[in-house]
Amino acid sequence: MPNAFGCQSMVAPLKRVIVKRPEEAFRNLAAIEREWYPLGYLRRPDLRVACEEHRALIAALKSSGAEVLELPEDPRTGLDSLYTHDPVLITDDGAIIFQMGKVARRGEGPAIADALKSWDIPILGFVQKGTAEAGDMIWLDRQTLLVGRGFRTNAQGIGELETLLNPKGINVVPVPLPYFNGPEDVLHLMSFMSMLDDNLAVVHRKLIPVPLFELLTEREIQLVDIPDDEYDSMACNVLALAPRKVLAIRGNPITRSRLEKAGCNVLEIQGNEICTPGSGGPTCLTRPLLRG
Repeated sequence: MPNAFGCQSMVAPLKRVIVKRPEEAFRNLAAIEREWYPLGYLRRPDLRVACEEHRALIAALKSSGAEVLELPEDPRTGLDSLYTHDPVLITDDGAIIFQMGKVARRGEGPAIADALKSWDIPILGFVQKGTAEAGDMIWLDRQTLLVGRGFRTNAQGIGELETLLNPKGINVVPVPLPYFNGPEDVLHLMSFMSMLDDNLAVVHRKLIPVPLFELLTEREIQLVDIPDDEYDSMACNVLALAPRKVLAIRGNPITRSRLEKAGCNVLEIQGNEICTPGSGGPTCLTRPLLRG
């Protein structure tokens, strides 16, 4: 299928995207009760409300012009598979499947690899000796991939990425992440930075490593700062549907005002059950497959 995939941008118009509904990720009340606490969720998600919220997410994606592909239920995965962004990176040459840093999510890579094959998306390669999660990866431009080096993406994983991407002319730039709340936390590079346009990003400046700040300054990328009290409600977790057309979680009014002042058209979704319990926002809930 021509133009079925290709996503070396965080902000080009979203054409095709993968999601997984709570019906397939959460499955049933017994699975939620069994898994939520061991997976580090803040509380039990409400399945009925989660399904309603996720339907609104899909409607927003479709209204922006994106084709939405849905992952099937898979016994290798659990609640976290709702967050489809993390187990795979999409390049113009195919998908790179990850061995994830969170051990309980290790089945998600093989599961999404099978789904991609069913959709005729080629697999470029695997990160299988080290660990990597796509929440640690931001395309700064088509040939520059920032990769957070933290508890979820390790040095060996970054090395495997370089082996796969350097021959394609892609520069992998490691970004050391802070200890912050420790190895059990869900800190990704995208926890404190989302691209909104080629020259605009929303950030929690206190968490930005100095070398990354210097690189963003050198690139003349404007930074929209979130307030401290909107960090935990994932104000940084903003999905670009197109340059400066963004999807955010409802409930961060100061950040929304600042985004609008920077020229963004802000759409919002309710995330009480699909975002808050598992600490994953619009970027986490979506795996862009084609932008252009």
